[in-house]
Amino acid sequence: RPLDAFFNYNFRIVYSKVESVNSISQIKHPSAKAVLDYLSLNKNLEIHHDADLPAKSGMGSSSAFTVGLINVLLEFQKQKMTNFEIAKLAIYLEQNIMNECVGSQDQIATAVGGFNRIDFKKNNEIIISPLLKYEDNIKILERNILLFYSKKQRIASKIEIEKIKNFYSKVSEMNFISESVDHGICLLQEKVFSVSEFGDLMHENWLRKKELHEKVSDESFDLAYDNAIKHGALGGKMLGAGGGGFLLFVVPEDKQDNVIKALKPVSYTHLTLP
Repeated sequence: RPLDAFFNYNFRIVYSKVESVNSISQIKHPSAKAVLDYLSLNKNLEIHHDADLPAKSGMGSSSAFTVGLINVLLEFQKQKMTNFEIAKLAIYLEQNIMNECVGSQDQIATAVGGFNRIDFKKNNEIIISPLLKYEDNIKILERNILLFYSKKQRIASKIEIEKIKNFYSKVSEMNFISESVDHGICLLQEKVFSVSEFGDLMHENWLRKKELHEKVSDESFDLAYDNAIKHGALGGKMLGAGGGGFLLFVVPEDKQDNVIKALKPVSYTHLTLP
């Protein structure tokens, strides 16, 4: 909201902290600072942020914040950008201005929405292919997944930096992870969707992702993962960079209560998906 002139500051940024400053250069919140500066928004302004999910948890909340802030400030200035342009601007600000070691998928997913295959080309072209035509199978998949919060927060960029260092020595793992996208889409295209095959694919994908760096997982999650598999989960993964945050498992509906009960004693909180 715009601030009236009688306040003794020009910008007020309210999140887990409150910043009351007189210039954009004084703002400490990296995303708010970068977006306000890029849009040359020098009007007195107050920004409040309330989150539905905890930060640093692998759910793309940081990029969602940047995308959301760009969107609302464009509306505030009565400017227009397409959803794809907003996503590309968020990628540019996070990677080049904020110097974050982050990917580009969270910004695309947040700004564009939907259930998509996203291809990132070497020439920086981004191709988005909607998969909602497989809606019936996607709904089956949604009914057979469980989401848990580990209550462990981590800074994704620190883990990503370490993983990137290993990429050239982990070619087979990277190739498998990339090829599993095509395999997953093939399963969604089938007339009869196989939950078990999708779960097996998730399991194999996770084993390869763990090989990228030791910080992707830890002993406590490995024990929880094995416990979930023992009680009926078919496969799963730690979302985002790894190292904490949210865990997703593919679990047949008749086994879900068993998995929830198995993980509850070790402090993994089950979330009901919308």
